[in-house]
Amino acid sequence: MSNVPVGNRTELGDFLRSRRGRVAPQAAGLPPSAGRRRTAGLRREEVAILAGVSIEYYRRLEQGKQQRPSPAVLEAIGRVLKLTDDERRHLAELGRGRVSAPAAGARTSQTSRAVREEVRRMLSIAHPYPACVLSRSSDLLAANRGALRLFPGIEDWPEHERNTARYAFAHPFARELYADWEDVAHGVVAHLRAAVVVYPGAPDICAIVDELSRLSTVFASLWQRYDVRARTNGRKVYRHPEVGRLTLAYEAFDVARSDGQRLVVYQAPPGTPDHEALLRLSV
Repeated sequence: MSNVPVGNRTELGDFLRSRRGRVAPQAAGLPPSAGRRRTAGLRREEVAILAGVSIEYYRRLEQGKQQRPSPAVLEAIGRVLKLTDDERRHLAELGRGRVSAPAAGARTSQTSRAVREEVRRMLSIAHPYPACVLSRSSDLLAANRGALRLFPGIEDWPEHERNTARYAFAHPFARELYADWEDVAHGVVAHLRAAVVVYPGAPDICAIVDELSRLSTVFASLWQRYDVRARTNGRKVYRHPEVGRLTLAYEAFDVARSDGQRLVVYQAPPGTPDHEALLRLSV
């Protein structure tokens, strides 16, 4: 990684600093302080006291010098920093020390691209609903016709370059397609942040983060925010050039024995204009 580190031993400290900088003292139950505070959010010593640990211990955590903190300590710190459920899970993974540099013999991105035939058949079963299989780094590994048409222009790219994160930040159609592009962009980055910890040192994840950090200043800025969000379900609003505006719900399912693949299915309530537009995509 030449521009943005994703596998270094200060990841835990960077994450903690980013979170405490967003918690107002009053939100943590502290009285208003006289004068202007030099630190945005909470100070180190305030987090330590509220979490019931020594100031020196917490300082070493943020410096990456305190290895393997206990789950109870991380849970206490998570409460003080008002972490979401996704952020708590992320902090727990960081506390286990799973983020590391790529080890010798680490699996390459090619090892996770094969999609089992049984999973491919599920894409046909899902028809006419758009469905696709994404890798841990958001490569588009397989898709039915509806899913391909949901991302206009992605078929113009060679198959090995089709990646939904790359599409969101690098394809000229993306900003017009997503009605709330900013939220989609945040979600893409937050998902990759979580993947870095679940698959420490994975070359394919490091490669897409490095590429998008060079291509997009927005991506690089969002990456430094250390937001974490698991993309398991939700809704997206599209301004599609062929079928118009539609809102689709999506569900992502982990594919067993697949090295991080996800089966994503898009849907809309039958009988609605969104459903009718969805059906036109699959024709």
